[in-house]
Amino acid sequence: MLFIDKFLDLSENQCIIDNNNTYTYSDLVKSINSNYEILQKNNVKPGELVALVGDYSFNSISFFLALCKNKNILIPITSKNTQEINDRIQESKPEWVYHLNIQSFNKFENNFNINRHDLINKVVSDNCAGLILFSSGTTGKPKAMIHDLSNLISTYLNKKQKKIIFLVFLMFDHIGGLNTLFNCLAMGSTIVIPENRTPQHVCHLIEKYKINVLPSSPTFLNLILISKEYVNYNLLSLKLITYGTEAMPDSLLIKLKDVFPNVKFLQTFGTSETGIAKTTSKSSTSTFIKIEDADQEYKIVNNELWIRSKTQILGYINHNNDSFTTDGWFKTGDLVEEMEDNYIKIKGRIKEIINVGGEKVTPSEVESVILELQEISDCVVVGEKNSITGQMVVAKVVLNDGYDELDVKKSIKKHCKERLEKYKIPSKILLTRQIEFSERFKKDRFNKDQ
Repeated sequence: MLFIDKFLDLSENQCIIDNNNTYTYSDLVKSINSNYEILQKNNVKPGELVALVGDYSFNSISFFLALCKNKNILIPITSKNTQEINDRIQESKPEWVYHLNIQSFNKFENNFNINRHDLINKVVSDNCAGLILFSSGTTGKPKAMIHDLSNLISTYLNKKQKKIIFLVFLMFDHIGGLNTLFNCLAMGSTIVIPENRTPQHVCHLIEKYKINVLPSSPTFLNLILISKEYVNYNLLSLKLITYGTEAMPDSLLIKLKDVFPNVKFLQTFGTSETGIAKTTSKSSTSTFIKIEDADQEYKIVNNELWIRSKTQILGYINHNNDSFTTDGWFKTGDLVEEMEDNYIKIKGRIKEIINVGGEKVTPSEVESVILELQEISDCVVVGEKNSITGQMVVAKVVLNDGYDELDVKKSIKKHCKERLEKYKIPSKILLTRQIEFSERFKKDRFNKDQ
């Protein structure tokens, strides 16, 4: 396996910091070989499907790479919800389930003789490792998609070595989290694994290990601001904060840059279906980006971003492929705005757009305006059914301490009237103690009344 060949040249370089333990690249190679022997001892054959239940750890990374070496098809599952774990196992039908926290194998004899999907058979016949990821399932049953993992990893192999310390924040079963992992390993960098993903703990790790790069989401970055934990720790080692997974409100980005003036902010973009693209932000305070990736191309069709890449999935194993065109373009479902010099702005998901009497409202635009107010620490904008206009704009807001609720509602209305067209102004303002977000730190915009 080419990744492991690279590790041999890195030897005693610091590789992974996990639960206060530091491991070198030499330690990782030894652990991969040890786990590979465990696979042989248990008669885990190349081409068999193996579900990995658990999140990042030194052993989970080692076991993941051992399965790659053994040419298995991997199904990482980080959920702690038993029903969700069982559902994903049922959808993917692995021969093996490995519980990382207790290092326990379960073998599913009944899955050996099932009729496998043609795409799984293709990965096996090509003598490649495979990867099955699941969509979030916020609008229906999660889609199970299969990557040629050997092909995906090969795109990272030419990275130059860099002594950088990363915090791996996004999840083990998330394309963004795997992108961080593969980038770090390919560059010979150091990976710090958090025991939890609270602002306090993340800031503590940044100070303790002098972390240089924090991959994150706008929701989590705002939680750092709200918590004010950045005041309690020395975060001067941070050089780069990357953000993605959801639209970034412009006003939030400006607040972040004020708090972290010496940090570069880079917006990333990618999908589980196509992989992560190389991007360039227009500036650290701009939400306009360029996609500049030799392995990916894009076009914009009816304001929707379409991607075609060398790292895109082979297809779905439990769903039709109607998100792809016959000539291989993936319709991302992201609404974009274009400007000169090939810069684009990700405005949000098309399915989240609010239709007010035929006029389209992007939630992130309204959120950005509301977040300009010093009285507001957080907000989320959703659509709600309306008998006259079809939908109306509803803003749920979190107040900073010391402000009167009635006065704040008036301030929001007044400010929105000054900054937004009439149909974008929230018809309803709801005060809440906290904005709901998913375990992946994305705002929960699902509304039963939408």
